[in-house]
Amino acid sequence: MLERFKVPEGDQIRIDHKDLRNTVEAIFLKMGCSQEHATAGADTLVSTDLRGVETHGVSNMLRAYVSEFQSGKLNCNPEVKVIRETPGTVSLDGDRGLGVILAPGAMKRAIDKAKNVGIGVCVMQNSGHMGAIGHHAMLAAKEGMVGMTTTSGGSGTRVFVLPTFAAEPRFGTNPIAIAAPARSQPYLLFDAATSAIAGNKIGLAERVGSMLEPGWIAKLDGTPIVDPVHSPGSGNYWQLPLGGVREQGSHKGFGLSMIPEILGTMLSGARPGMLPGERLAQDHYFAAYNIEAFTDPDWFLDTMDEMLTTLRNTKPAPGHDRVLYPGLPEYEEELNRIDNGIPLHKEVIEWFDGITAELDLPALSRKQ
Repeated sequence: MLERFKVPEGDQIRIDHKDLRNTVEAIFLKMGCSQEHATAGADTLVSTDLRGVETHGVSNMLRAYVSEFQSGKLNCNPEVKVIRETPGTVSLDGDRGLGVILAPGAMKRAIDKAKNVGIGVCVMQNSGHMGAIGHHAMLAAKEGMVGMTTTSGGSGTRVFVLPTFAAEPRFGTNPIAIAAPARSQPYLLFDAATSAIAGNKIGLAERVGSMLEPGWIAKLDGTPIVDPVHSPGSGNYWQLPLGGVREQGSHKGFGLSMIPEILGTMLSGARPGMLPGERLAQDHYFAAYNIEAFTDPDWFLDTMDEMLTTLRNTKPAPGHDRVLYPGLPEYEEELNRIDNGIPLHKEVIEWFDGITAELDLPALSRKQ
């Protein structure tokens, strides 16, 4: 993550990841979630913070989930239903359950099918936000498979990304993730929005007072903002697709943003959010590729090691210390945060103090 989005040293309060996990699990239990679901949700969120993906960890997302549970928008005890199923595929209705909680189970279904037939695909409609989707792709990589996940942005206020040349938004940030194992190198994990910037990073920029770069957002008439600016505030801008403007390849980001709409939304039997009709939930795609169904697993792992090592050993350009492959910075950050704690912004700590008091829970412990 760019330095501009990180919590300034003076605003940091470090929290032990185990204490954070216990508090988040307790909050989910207070929302009415089962123990199994509360544990799954806490694992997803805190693992995300450990890897430094603060846009989708507790800082930005937990308060939104609590609000959606308390308003009744999210179902705290969903009954996931199978819509249709084959040996290699399954389509689910998430019954308005939180995606952060339901996604690990959905990927497990894909993994189990891949063990039997080589490829497993699970799609889920009618579910809430599923957090950092790379976390769920990694579940397949940890089973020695290649994992892929996508999610689409829902409808209404969740649709805020413009197609190239457009004055009206048609997409959410519609991220795509892929994870793959190696023999001894850290996992490859690519997880990125198909917008020029993840929406939650704008929230981080607002919290720490950072500027937004040219080509990240547009005026409400669709005109790209091509100078550095502070966030105009929610409701006063649209987001641009990856690439920002046509001359910088925004048509590619526009095209990539349609992939989650096809794989996650339409294959699950849901309507894209840009079409008429308000949808309260989001739709997701989970795929697991069993390596041994395609090639020798040992060869694959050794060749992944060779490729990733080659990338790490690539000569850096002037002004840069080294070349990083997707997933390596997050792996290194996780090792650091396990030892030194997760740095949360003081405003986030204030929210935790308020919600734990409201729910009659012990206050979140600070790391000594």
